[in-house]
Amino acid sequence: MSKLQCFLLLSALFIALFDATRAVSAQNPPQLCDSAARAAANRTGVPVEVLFAITRTETGRKMNSAAGLQPWPWAVNEGGKGQWFDSAEQALRYAQNQILRGVTNIDIGCFQLNHRWHARGFTSLEAMFDPLQNALYAAHFLQSNYEKTGDWSAAAGAYHSGTPEYATRYRRKFDQIIAALPPYDAEYPTDMIFAAADLNNLTQTPRENAFPLLQSHGQGLRGSLVGAASGRGPLFGNN
Repeated sequence: MSKLQCFLLLSALFIALFDATRAVSAQNPPQLCDSAARAAANRTGVPVEVLFAITRTETGRKMNSAAGLQPWPWAVNEGGKGQWFDSAEQALRYAQNQILRGVTNIDIGCFQLNHRWHARGFTSLEAMFDPLQNALYAAHFLQSNYEKTGDWSAAAGAYHSGTPEYATRYRRKFDQIIAALPPYDAEYPTDMIFAAADLNNLTQTPRENAFPLLQSHGQGLRGSLVGAASGRGPLFGNN
């Protein structure tokens, strides 16, 4: 086989790998949140189980009777009313329309970051929806809370709200979810199954994600899980 033939073969395999990765991501949105959680945990030192539990506390829903709560990257919560969109484009379009109407109390993405308080931490609304950038921002905030409290459950409560009543209620749900997570398998983390029996009786928690902006990230977080999978920059190609 000539060098040119080898090059063409490798190029074809590389393209096929990208296409397969994009197809998996499109068919398994929950995997985007979990992959983003793992990447953020590796970069920040926040326990991956904490991030798994947070994204499920924020956006978890039962996809079918055989699985428990699964996170969703295209989730939007407006004033306590949560919606799970089928695609990033639908979620973005909805959020853009609401913001144009003057609505800013909107929670966005895998970790439901509030647009009113955190938009300045991102380069664009598209970047705020990007699972990796969303997860990194959330991880840094959780890490700062842990440095103050010395307890990940307390850090999770503060992530949700500075009001003790709401933080305590959120912690109860977070504690239930993290206790029900299976042992983390670093080699096959995307194959984890969350038992519906363990998570069926969780109650809804009122949202109050009005925590202060992380000024250290005022210029925006770099990197993109969707971009890495698709060969593009951040979500929808914005840099």
